[in-house]
Amino acid sequence: MGGPRFEPVRAVRAYERVVEQVEEAIERGVLTPGQRLPSERDLMVQFSVSRSTVREALRVLQARGLVRSRPGDPNGAEVLAFSPATLHKSMSTLARVSELSLAELVQFRMVLDASANLLAARLRTEEQLAEMDVAIARMREAVEESYESFSAADVAFHDAVARASGNKLIQVCTDVVRSIVLDLVSGKIAGAADRKALMLESIGHHEEVLAAVRAGDGPLAARLARSTMYDYYAVYVPEEERPALLALLE
Repeated sequence: MGGPRFEPVRAVRAYERVVEQVEEAIERGVLTPGQRLPSERDLMVQFSVSRSTVREALRVLQARGLVRSRPGDPNGAEVLAFSPATLHKSMSTLARVSELSLAELVQFRMVLDASANLLAARLRTEEQLAEMDVAIARMREAVEESYESFSAADVAFHDAVARASGNKLIQVCTDVVRSIVLDLVSGKIAGAADRKALMLESIGHHEEVLAAVRAGDGPLAARLARSTMYDYYAVYVPEEERPALLALLE
């Protein structure tokens, strides 16, 4: 018999309702950075909840980077300004608990790196180009040292490109997604029999990107980012999921 399908109802705890209302007030600009929430006692009255419920809600809001709270503070919790660190923490949590596949994460990184390269090619300064040069030179030195040193230099290069993009969201998102992807595949890369060959190939890719960025060729720099990410990570992605990555290649 046909008809609507319903999902089980989730019981919502009182503190979650408090958190939702405060978050909504911050999102709508009713509460702005620097403002104070009412005292714990006033919140108890306004929400008709216990002190323990209020304190649990404040703990959650503080964990999310929205307020700074001290138990018993007569002035109430302070609303905090947005910061990249807050976004970084939220994105890391979301990516790790949402059970995103490696293919989805690599695909997103392909998009992010391509955008960073495109913007960097058009906005970079001579000082930022010098940072990229230094990072690649360090990568060459690290080939004979350790994979950990090489990886750190690799990260330094991508950080320099992301900063050159001039977009803080790209910087934060790139850092989050990169760290999660590396966590998932670093063991496989570190244990690869041809690890040195992989590092040398990676250096070649980075030099191509730097040349495109230096020349101001944004479209080429973006294409190189997508193809490099595919060449580097596709082997770790299940074959049936690789079309999601190939869709980004021209």
